[in-house]
Amino acid sequence: MPSGNPVLQLETYFLFPFVVDKEVVASAHPDFWPPLRSWIDGLDDWLRSENCATEAPIRARLGGWRRASYTEFDLDSSAYQDMVFFHPFVRRVFFDTKTGDQATQLRVFEILLPETLPLLWEAHDVRGRACSVPVTDLRLFLFANGVGILSIGVERKDCTVREALWMNEMMRKVYPTSGRQRREGRVPALSRLALGEETLASETFESGAIVQFQPPLSKVIQGLLYFLNYDTLEYEQIFDERMIPYSYMAVDPEFGTPEKVEQLFSRFLFVDRDGEGFRYDPAFTREQLREHTYTRWAHEGTYYGFTRFSNVTLVRGVADRGLHQVQEGNLIERMFSGRYYLMAIVALFYRATLLDFAESVALVSRRLYENLAVGRLERQNVEIATDLRNEFLNFSNYWYFDELANKDEEIEHFQMQCRAYRVEELRVQIEQELTNMNSALNEYNQYRSTEAVNRLAMLSMLFGAGAVLTGFFGMNFGHVFERYLFNPGPDTVGFHLGAVALATLITLSIFLLAVYLVVTNWRDYRFILRASDAPTKRHRWFSLRLNG
Repeated sequence: MPSGNPVLQLETYFLFPFVVDKEVVASAHPDFWPPLRSWIDGLDDWLRSENCATEAPIRARLGGWRRASYTEFDLDSSAYQDMVFFHPFVRRVFFDTKTGDQATQLRVFEILLPETLPLLWEAHDVRGRACSVPVTDLRLFLFANGVGILSIGVERKDCTVREALWMNEMMRKVYPTSGRQRREGRVPALSRLALGEETLASETFESGAIVQFQPPLSKVIQGLLYFLNYDTLEYEQIFDERMIPYSYMAVDPEFGTPEKVEQLFSRFLFVDRDGEGFRYDPAFTREQLREHTYTRWAHEGTYYGFTRFSNVTLVRGVADRGLHQVQEGNLIERMFSGRYYLMAIVALFYRATLLDFAESVALVSRRLYENLAVGRLERQNVEIATDLRNEFLNFSNYWYFDELANKDEEIEHFQMQCRAYRVEELRVQIEQELTNMNSALNEYNQYRSTEAVNRLAMLSMLFGAGAVLTGFFGMNFGHVFERYLFNPGPDTVGFHLGAVALATLITLSIFLLAVYLVVTNWRDYRFILRASDAPTKRHRWFSLRLNG
């Protein structure tokens, strides 16, 4: 390993995907989500409101989250340089702009960092190891389906490989998997955001427990998501105990042999700490590297890697790249913080959305199973299942694109990350599950509809038989029949009253049978009495996770 500080620059965005329980939040804040107002339309007003966690230290000291839409689109603007590499339909869907289509289903927010006093993120473990890095970027992506991605950007220059790898591995932890992790120094004993001497958020991981299936999420993350209440399940983390490090590392151009570079890249890609050789079996590691590494520019010393828990770029030195001159800015770093960053956000959004769908499908299936077990399918559960299918249809048709960009390199990057996330496999699996659910509901509804039609046919036959008999005898018989039934004399009035009593008894019995059938099967009939243009009375905000 070369002496000195071989890492010229380390830039990492720690990405934390989560899903908001829109129903819980909307019910807690009805002023911002009155009936018929969508989730995405209420976000701006809610985050700007004075009663949105005004006591939160991060909001009090830094000003809180504010909308960060693209507003300038000239040649040298970041918006132009970011958007131009994507297809036009992707630009309309995944770019939050304040011009053109205002119906975008995405909101991007940022916290403006002070220029005079840096916001520092510190991490310490029980073995005395520590790091302190300035936070350079705080961004928040909120989507109309309730999925959110928190992005924390940090940057470190002129450090050692050991420091860089330790920082990436430790700072991504959002909760421990056991008390041993803290005692062994595998999770921070202290993680905190500080502005000067003031602590804005901190976590020690000294204690914690799973509550309602949710792990003890770091107070640093909770502090940044101050507008949501984790304790009341207003949101939940989607992945495991780690954030996704989207990371760029530039090392000294004289850094070691090709084998040393390969070993460093493997530890960087798999988010391991520094050490001699490979962290895992060399044959196994090289096989994994072949699968997860993009080597188009490896001959120039640039390596890209994609796994389910990382997205990294390693470059040897900073130099001109073909016609791209260093004086115009570091090309690799510019792509890293521009279009590749946006593609990483989209791929992570896909995986987070599909994992959320997987949970929702399971919860809806449980509700339907419980209904079908007792033979009574609640209308509300049918509507929930219908809404879920509609949301998946919207995801597949509006959000989901197998090809985001125009050029081969961008397409290949995105597809490699999606393969690592198993995006297409998950999408197909959930689509099949929803298809099976839809088929089961259709079969049940067909069965219930057939029963309802049979009941109607039986009642119609009974009422019709009486009408036919009355008409038949009333129109075709007279004389004796009329004297006994319709115009009785003193000697035939008994027959007349008996016939009236019998007809009344039969009619009343048929009527009571009809009432009984309608009442006992009211679930099948009550909705047809509602005017077609009348608003439904079903619960608009319904939390599957809280089962109500």
